[in-house]
Amino acid sequence: MDWTLAQRAHKMNPSVIREILKVTERPGIISLAGGLPSPKTFPVEVFAEACAKVLRDDGRAALQYAASEGLPALREQVAAMLPWPVDPAQILITTGSQQGLDLVAKVLIDPGSRVLVETPTYLGALQAFTPMEPLIEGVASDDEGPVLQDLRHALGVADDPADAPPAPDRRRLLRLDLDPGHDFPRFMYLLPNFQNPTGRSMSEARRAALSAEAQRLGLPIVEDNPYGDLWFDNPPPAPLTARHPQGCVYLGSFSKVLAPGLRLGFVVAPAALYPKLLQAKQAADLHTPSFNQRVVAEVLKNGFLERHVPTIRALYRAQRDAMLASLDHEMQGLGVSWNRPDGGMFLWVRLPEGMSAIELLPRAVDKGVAFVPGAAFYADHADLRTLRLSFVTATAEQIQAGVAALAQAVREQQDAAR
Repeated sequence: MDWTLAQRAHKMNPSVIREILKVTERPGIISLAGGLPSPKTFPVEVFAEACAKVLRDDGRAALQYAASEGLPALREQVAAMLPWPVDPAQILITTGSQQGLDLVAKVLIDPGSRVLVETPTYLGALQAFTPMEPLIEGVASDDEGPVLQDLRHALGVADDPADAPPAPDRRRLLRLDLDPGHDFPRFMYLLPNFQNPTGRSMSEARRAALSAEAQRLGLPIVEDNPYGDLWFDNPPPAPLTARHPQGCVYLGSFSKVLAPGLRLGFVVAPAALYPKLLQAKQAADLHTPSFNQRVVAEVLKNGFLERHVPTIRALYRAQRDAMLASLDHEMQGLGVSWNRPDGGMFLWVRLPEGMSAIELLPRAVDKGVAFVPGAAFYADHADLRTLRLSFVTATAEQIQAGVAALAQAVREQQDAAR
């Protein structure tokens, strides 16, 4: 049978990370590649008790179809968890926050629509947006977050906000060098807290400035926050959505604080957008599994997360410290640099001038360690020198051995280039 694929299917690409994870299944490979939470953090016994209780008390309801919006009790619990006042009616329970990205893409993106992302950004977001055929544009970012001057350039406005037109006159915001068909960006996608892939967080000053700029210019924000609870020393600043709820869509997840196998996330959306997101979800899967929702609602009773999440933070902080110590010891004199994330699961590395992480990967795998080349996380103009390391699933001993193997691969790559 000759199947004719839709044009959007040709835009779909395999996940680079998923392909690399296949390599890590080989015996003897230390994986510093995956974005998987540590299975040590999964509260198996708590879930066993919750599953039994749900089946005993509400078994038939838990196994039946349910409302597309999500379990009312769970929506109320999510609203209570958020750091700004949220009506549970604004919350849509999703099958993982990845589904939230898919719904946003379906509802907001037309072919040729402009979408802004930070540089670099989450690969899964690029995968969710790309089949809708947008023009995805990277906005330069530094250690504090997106660079406002570059954002203004993307929007076609003056560097001095006083010289720019107000939000309603969007057509005047178009850059003169763009075709007339290029409209104002549909939204900007951001991960302000312990970003995947870099681990960086947006500063309070940058959040305030970016939020003010977005409100003034009428730029919608899609804020993704799967890592916000995984801080090590101090909690991150208030979400962008808390500053301007009507101009933002907020995505959250239980994958990093409970377990990813639940496939349970949520979207907080303004009233103008919620009905269309709900309709898109109804078309996608009717509703998120009701059994999973009821089990998580049971687990969340009596403040379980407040007791559980600090144990995750302590584990991940120790793992981060082990990786930083290994990098300090093994990478001396190699011209390699890296950051020091204050939370999350990832650390961002930059190789010396002239090196490519893509070319380094096979040599590193031969040495017994895997990572993710940074190029996969760029919408455009990829920095081939960058790579992402995950510090949460390997043991401290594996981290030390993996970083040592990576350093040896770097040395050999440098020697081969001489």
